[in-house]
Amino acid sequence: MSDDRLKISDFPKEVLTLFDQYVHGVIDRRGFLDGAAKFAVGGMTAAAFLEQLRPRYAWAEQVPPNDERIRVQYVEYPSPNGSGTMRGYMAQPAGQSEPKPAVLVIHENRGLNPYIEDVVRRFAAADFVALGPDALTPLGGYPGSDDEGRALQGQLDRATMTEDFVAGAEFLMTHPDSTGRVGAVGFCFGGGMVGTLAVRLPNLGAGVPFYGSQPPVEDVPRIQAPLMIHYAGLDERINAGWPAFEAALRAAGKTYTMHMYEGASHGFHNDTTPRYDEAAARLAQGRTIDFFNLHLR
Repeated sequence: MSDDRLKISDFPKEVLTLFDQYVHGVIDRRGFLDGAAKFAVGGMTAAAFLEQLRPRYAWAEQVPPNDERIRVQYVEYPSPNGSGTMRGYMAQPAGQSEPKPAVLVIHENRGLNPYIEDVVRRFAAADFVALGPDALTPLGGYPGSDDEGRALQGQLDRATMTEDFVAGAEFLMTHPDSTGRVGAVGFCFGGGMVGTLAVRLPNLGAGVPFYGSQPPVEDVPRIQAPLMIHYAGLDERINAGWPAFEAALRAAGKTYTMHMYEGASHGFHNDTTPRYDEAAARLAQGRTIDFFNLHLR
């Protein structure tokens, strides 16, 4: 971690709202800069706001690739109903001698970046087989820049991407190093995709969406997996969908837990930007590992 990291409290709320709109394609870069300029004070320009909020991947290495507890590799898997062949980042416990439960890690709306690869490694260090698919595989993979990755992912068909992640879960379910018990965790776009997979896959072992959009309420009765749902207290856009989702979960008798992290922002688990909330992220990560241990082992 870096000592020069700004905190979420260092940014005007309106600037954070604009940044959320920018990274989710509601406004473009010029729209962010024009809007943020109204809140530029003390030498902090609109461009400086954007620079400070961009990811710094040197911060995102809680489990290095050469960590002695794990082994990592890039793998390909078939996606016959999606893009044909997909690529992902796989991490497993080192010296694994018997099958382990597995976790599918679903990235945000910008491809398989270094932060998500580190999350994959964290689950391997917690004694799971973990796979992080790259939705950008059909376009050459994550390009090394989140802005470019976001633009590329915006070109992909949502239904095709869904099939590619379904195929990723099925790849883990049948992998010889997996017990066949698979959970899914995802962040932002990936959180919404976890909900989609919970609807699609009756044999999903558990689902953990982080600040993801909710599935349509009419699809909730199809969910069989227990859910642990993480929301950020300041994330008004995503949180607005929770009351209807909860009502549908209750009405259908589903197993779920929701944790609201007050004072945290959308993206609080991502330790590469000032939106990172270390206390909330570590608590949520620990809860997630406990939840997967309970339901997948």
